[in-house]
Amino acid sequence: MHLSPDVVIYWQLGFVKINATIAFTWALMLLLTLGAMLITRNISTNLQRSRWQNFLEIIVTGIATQIEEVGLQQAKKYLYFLGSLFLFLVSASIFTIVPGYQPPTASLSTTAALALSVFIAVPMFGIAQQGVVNYLKSYMAPTMIMLPFNIISELSRTLALAVRLFGNMMSGAMIIAILLTITPFIFPIVMTALGLLTGIVQAYIFTILAAVYIAAATQTRQPDNRSDSK
Repeated sequence: MHLSPDVVIYWQLGFVKINATIAFTWALMLLLTLGAMLITRNISTNLQRSRWQNFLEIIVTGIATQIEEVGLQQAKKYLYFLGSLFLFLVSASIFTIVPGYQPPTASLSTTAALALSVFIAVPMFGIAQQGVVNYLKSYMAPTMIMLPFNIISELSRTLALAVRLFGNMMSGAMIIAILLTITPFIFPIVMTALGLLTGIVQAYIFTILAAVYIAAATQTRQPDNRSDSK
């Protein structure tokens, strides 16, 4: 039983080492890449489609719908980033049913990297939508006094994303590991299913929060026309 997959070392040469976090992250990326290639290699545009293509379209349509409901009208523009986040997080949770697997999201380094990706993506999408000047002005809205508070808000919500995901994933894995050592087999199976559900919910929350932050950054402020109406 380990507090983090970071402590499980598979290979080391000097200061270079491959731990469980890196190994399972690479494995997940490889599986997602191969899965996408296999599903889309014979993609069809007519009504005769494979079950895998129908399943994939349901997932993509569902993610796009959630993105639009958050307030991002052009869902396809953000689908690549937000969809990839969601699929990676869900896959990291689903594979917990495989013996010996350790979710990379139980490592603070992984959750911090994901949160950092969101932290970088938010201003990129915001600048692409509003331009550099208008986006920077949003940090001084409604007054110049709010500049430091808005900057602190950007940093704190990134930290909150990382810590929230890390805490929930690590605690779930720890509870299951403890129950496996002190209880019969049936109860841990139930807890594994509950942990799987919790991981999927956390993936959804993480992705929705990322979409909300992007929506706030890309929102174009309307000019105040009250003075013109006088």
